[in-house]
Amino acid sequence: MSGTAAALSLLGMALVAVASVYASAWAGRIGSAALSATPFGSGSEPVEHAVSRFHVRWYTVTMLFLAFDMEMVFMYPWTRVISAMGPSAVIEMFLFLGILLAGIAYAWREGALRWT
Repeated sequence: MSGTAAALSLLGMALVAVASVYASAWAGRIGSAALSATPFGSGSEPVEHAVSRFHVRWYTVTMLFLAFDMEMVFMYPWTRVISAMGPSAVIEMFLFLGILLAGIAYAWREGALRWT
């Protein structure tokens, strides 16, 4: 790609970004003020304050979800390179899963998986 083409591409991306900001601001002014003043929650009225606190139990569930989520993020690309890397990729994955399993076993032992 030549320097001129790169500069035109960069200018085009900047114009699209600026146009997107102005288009969203314009579209935001179209609606009525009464409609935009109410919170949106699938059409229902809120039953509690927006900054109310969650029970501490939810943070543990969130951390467990993130552990499993990171496992999946790591496993998808791993399936693509396992044939090229050979046995070292399998060993690395089982080491990673062992670390996660140790974390889950610790959470289980500490009662994090007990809901009540």
